[in-house]
Amino acid sequence: VLFVLALILLKEGAKPLAPLIRNQFSVDSPASALGFGWLSANLTLSGSPVAATSLALLDANVLSAVESFAMIAGSRLGAAFVVLLIGIAYMLRGKQRVLSLNVGLLSLLVTQTMYPLVLALGFFFMSNGWLDRWQVQASQDVSSPLETLINPLLIFFQELLPPWALFPVGFLLVLSSLWLFDKAIPEIHFEEAGLGLLSHALYRPVVVFLAGALVTSLTMSVSVSLSLLVPLSVRGIIRRENAIPYIMGANITTFIDTLVAAALLANSSAVTVVLVMMISVAVVSLLVMALGFRQYECFLDGIVNFLGRRRRHLVGYIFVIFA
Repeated sequence: VLFVLALILLKEGAKPLAPLIRNQFSVDSPASALGFGWLSANLTLSGSPVAATSLALLDANVLSAVESFAMIAGSRLGAAFVVLLIGIAYMLRGKQRVLSLNVGLLSLLVTQTMYPLVLALGFFFMSNGWLDRWQVQASQDVSSPLETLINPLLIFFQELLPPWALFPVGFLLVLSSLWLFDKAIPEIHFEEAGLGLLSHALYRPVVVFLAGALVTSLTMSVSVSLSLLVPLSVRGIIRRENAIPYIMGANITTFIDTLVAAALLANSSAVTVVLVMMISVAVVSLLVMALGFRQYECFLDGIVNFLGRRRRHLVGYIFVIFA
């Protein structure tokens, strides 16, 4: 609960940056919409608000359907940046420095390497209009079960502190929650505990893929579900290589709240945009898992090892993301 509260405070504290971004940049093409969504998600440490904003802009005829699709894709590319920050925080605490950083890098790289294909496939679907006939409407909003518990705490902090102060408080709570993770999560050796079947299940990409999809469906936040990877990987519960299918599964179900937002707008174009995104991500993810998962895994391992080898490589990578 403290960990989720910490992430939400980080996001709320980063929101004052959003008007600055929105007022300073002009979004007038799919490429600029992609960059706008990516940069906004990087700085606000969350993709869902950016994706919802893109639908509102589409509904107001500020963005075209293709530009809204590109902006949502950008929001996904930047949503995992918070996981890299969690990994760096874990690394600064001296906890499995290499592993904690690598998991953060994987969370970004899986999305960044898959989304060129997702964008190409999505633009192809939209140009043919195959999903335009789908009509989905929602009569009420859908919230994560965690919100009932977290919202009163969030309101308390918002009343107590100015908006800008939520960010440093959230960062301190992240460090505190990671310390609690260290104390609460035991060192698990499945074979010694007589749980060998569970060990083998967690080493299967399909099982971890479904786990990522389920956790993200329950939390309705890819930032939360992917950030859990850092402490779980450090404790050996999820191996680093099995983090990849977990991230793939999370990247599909993270659009549930965005789909509900589109349905609440009662805008057929908004619903089509989100459905195209979900289907494109699912198709690319399943093709990678079915046809070349091991090769893809080795490819990502090579990039992660290169970026983690020297500090200047990591700094350069972060610079390129924002550039």
